[in-house]
Amino acid sequence: MPTVCITGASSGFGKACAAIFADNGYDLIITARRAQELHDYAQELRDTHAVQVLPLVFDVRDAAATAAAFEGLQSPFREIAILINNAGLAVGRDSVDAGVIEDWDRMVDTNVKGLLYVTRAVVPGMVERKKGHIINVSSLAGQEVYPGGNVYCATKHAVTALSKGMRMDLVQHGIKVTNISPGLAETEFSVVRFKGDKDKADHVYAGYTPLSAQDVAEVIWFAASRPAHVNLEELTILPTAQSDSRTVVKA
Repeated sequence: MPTVCITGASSGFGKACAAIFADNGYDLIITARRAQELHDYAQELRDTHAVQVLPLVFDVRDAAATAAAFEGLQSPFREIAILINNAGLAVGRDSVDAGVIEDWDRMVDTNVKGLLYVTRAVVPGMVERKKGHIINVSSLAGQEVYPGGNVYCATKHAVTALSKGMRMDLVQHGIKVTNISPGLAETEFSVVRFKGDKDKADHVYAGYTPLSAQDVAEVIWFAASRPAHVNLEELTILPTAQSDSRTVVKA
């Protein structure tokens, strides 16, 4: 079976994607920074599904470590059919005049540069084979901006722009590119954003039903499973209670 590579696969959208693709018979490369969680999940996938799973522990912010992780891959993992660039995060909700530079660096280095480092390591093989599918996980924040979202929104606007640029560069090689833009989804996202403050994170999702990681993973699977001649360019996924980045109807 083909191999799918999923970054940020120890939690959230990435973890849910790994389960769906494994359930559909794909061999998996899953990546994350948290070694124990990643190796435990890889074993769980092997035990549950008749697929092969390769966990790669590295930080996408590290260009050299990213390149090294993909060098010398052996069969069945050498030919990556689908790359899901999922690793990303938001840190802080400060106004730009009070922004924490360390937080800015972390978001830019993960959401933009990390995505590029992984893409650069994987996509030349797709070009050589004249086929492949890149699925970039952007955000509604990649289409709209909201107060306190400044740098995070900028990084996700960059992901959306990169998806368009990749599509232009790679269409001649028969490679699909899909940009996925979820709205409010309950994962570890807000816990990370608020630096472990679970009360603040829980407040984000109170009073309505947000998207789940499973909801988003099912849409990603749908995009990946279309016929060879069909490319879903852009998909925006919102909970029913949300109309835009600022409007959420709560009970």
